[in-house]
Amino acid sequence: MVNIRNLDPSASPLDYYGSELRRLREEAGLNQPQLGRILYCTGSLIGQIETAKKVPTREFSERLDAALMTSGSFSRLVGLVLRSQLPTWFQAYAELEGRAAYLSTFQAQLVYGLLQTEAYARAVLGVENPDRLDDMVVARMDRQRILGREHPPVLCVVLDEGVLHRQIGGDEVMRNQLAHLLGFRDHPWVQVQMLPFTAGQHPGLLGSFTLLRFDEDPDILYSESYDSGHMTAHSQVIRERSVSYARLQASALSREDSAALIERVMRERYGHQPEPAVA
Repeated sequence: MVNIRNLDPSASPLDYYGSELRRLREEAGLNQPQLGRILYCTGSLIGQIETAKKVPTREFSERLDAALMTSGSFSRLVGLVLRSQLPTWFQAYAELEGRAAYLSTFQAQLVYGLLQTEAYARAVLGVENPDRLDDMVVARMDRQRILGREHPPVLCVVLDEGVLHRQIGGDEVMRNQLAHLLGFRDHPWVQVQMLPFTAGQHPGLLGSFTLLRFDEDPDILYSESYDSGHMTAHSQVIRERSVSYARLQASALSREDSAALIERVMRERYGHQPEPAVA
């Protein structure tokens, strides 16, 4: 059945995307199943996106641009669409995260979003957002594109050891997530350090936080409460949190020892012996 629903293009980026897709498809003289065959997807998927019932991916948008010869219009628009699927209070941070030259984060509860696997993200987001889970997972994974850019940001991550022991999604999900963290041990722009339980009291006891530094704009401190994010560029706050982060890094294990801890927890808690590194 063909999906027909009139959209208000000004209602949201997703509605605008859907209305433009329908307009240009009809101008090309194609129905939904015909365009679906060109894009190697179902006509139903085309209809769901045209009616703002499903969020498009970047891959879909690239194929759509090629099929309808739109000079990259949908590929440019999809970033805005995906960002709009994030919680409203988080969207401003996500935009700044994408522009930052340096990201320094301490995470007390979970793996940082930029380093999460899809399955781990799905388990985390599914706790309170089961009705929008697919769209939110796509949006979170899209944030990680910045690590694959030609000039990615420098990302320094300190994780509390408890993050490794907190079982999110089951043993298999955790095995894959810890293996994913190990994959960054030799990354030129990503540094992962573990803050062990033996560190005792530390500045991160106040909660997770992220420092964003830019080439030209002022530094930003970001932290979260239950349902909101807080950002500030106050120089004294930035100064204090920068010192706190330096102390966390000093108390954390080295890059190599952090990898050894991750491997040990993976083996002992989740029943997996990592493959030896290839020389």
